[in-house]
Amino acid sequence: MTTIIPVAVGVRFSKGSRIYSFDASTLASIQPWEYVLVETNRGKQIGQVVKVMTDYPNDGPEALKSVLRLATAAELALNESHKMVSEKVLEYCRDWAKREKFDEVKFIGADINFDRSYMLLTYATATDERVDLKTLRYGVQSTFSIGNVEIKQLGPRDLAKAIGGIGACGKTESCCRGHLVDFSSISIRMAKAQGISLTPTEITGMCGRLRCCMEYENDMYVENRKLLPKKKKKVMTPQGEGKVVEVFPLNLTVLVDIPEVGRRIFTKEQITYDETPPTPPQPQGAKKGKNSKIAAKNNEDDDE
Repeated sequence: MTTIIPVAVGVRFSKGSRIYSFDASTLASIQPWEYVLVETNRGKQIGQVVKVMTDYPNDGPEALKSVLRLATAAELALNESHKMVSEKVLEYCRDWAKREKFDEVKFIGADINFDRSYMLLTYATATDERVDLKTLRYGVQSTFSIGNVEIKQLGPRDLAKAIGGIGACGKTESCCRGHLVDFSSISIRMAKAQGISLTPTEITGMCGRLRCCMEYENDMYVENRKLLPKKKKKVMTPQGEGKVVEVFPLNLTVLVDIPEVGRRIFTKEQITYDETPPTPPQPQGAKKGKNSKIAAKNNEDDDE
């Protein structure tokens, strides 16, 4: 059942994180970029309003949690002080790893919620093997008076997002760090559709996985390729008949090699070609005639 909420807000708790919706009906004058205190499944947290929505349709199985109030200056200061505690937690964890000979474990972040009832501790290793850190969890809880500590191992993509860096294209901030919230499934097929070199340095990002940016324009490449002839296809151009040697899906043009003329670029509207797909070969069993009748007779003999 869909419920209409008079005023809802999208709240983000850290840069590049997912946006969560909350009911702000009691704060009708709320504005974007204000900080609010909300109740989440991980306790109370302070987040920043990134969008305000009126008559928001909530078709989820549960009602939206309400915004408790606008965050005060004192609460914002307290929330900032938690970042100093996070640095101390990371220092504690790194000393523990050195002492316990866990040299392969690198601790990345320690995110503490507003009321210190929950903390997410993230780490990464050179391999995907799980590491038993139960002793560390108990030590952090008792030393820093945190109610619940969750320890999570980051994969290559999440690690790159957490650390950040210069993008492979030269951007001062990688896409995963700057604006990507979820990671899409990327395949080699996308690189082939866009004519990208399959050299590892050309298709992999700083995480060592296929670049997320290959997904940005992939749909346009796929759809535009359907409107153009394939390579080696014979086409008729204003300068005569030739063979397609290259396809440029983004601007809907093709490079055609014309005998005694050379290679020329033409738009989709300037060329004509037979778009009828070739008839697929029929399976041998589908052919009818004298041979098929003999085969059928032989099958009947075999059954007997």
